[in-house]
Amino acid sequence: MRCGWALGAPEYLEYHDHEWGQPVSSVSGLFERLSLEAFQSGLAWITILRKRDGFRAAFAGFQPERVARFGQADVERLMNDPGIVRNRAKIEATIANARVVDELGEEFARLILAHGYHDRPRPTEKTVRATSPESVTMARQLKAAGIRFVGPTTAYALMQAVGLVDDHLEGCFVPRRSS
Repeated sequence: MRCGWALGAPEYLEYHDHEWGQPVSSVSGLFERLSLEAFQSGLAWITILRKRDGFRAAFAGFQPERVARFGQADVERLMNDPGIVRNRAKIEATIANARVVDELGEEFARLILAHGYHDRPRPTEKTVRATSPESVTMARQLKAAGIRFVGPTTAYALMQAVGLVDDHLEGCFVPRRSS
């Protein structure tokens, strides 16, 4: 059995089976996931998955130190790039966030990774959540550090994506991680 959301497209299957909920701890990996979750806000996740290679190319492999040096010409380049979601507010937030992440370095990773938990039972279709007290706290701390375009829902999606919570549905074949 798989989580129901993973059955809608081959990209979902690949993401669910091999990436979603797997541990990510590198600064660049966390910056990528945070950026993609922010771009997803208001859109279907499949849109982001299908454009992921385009995002990686457009945003210098999500290397914060490189993206932090982007300027107005890069914003205009990105606004004309059909390989990504062309939303000026999200593009500008990603660049601004890269500057914060570059300045914070490993502290950025520690800030995010401090919010995980694995001791809760896996959800059922009826108990799936979009936020948690931990995601509210994480969003507040990220905003205080200067990160833009992040709220409790985006923070929770990030927690799910990088393995800080195990939200594979009860009965899903993906093995449960130990704490």
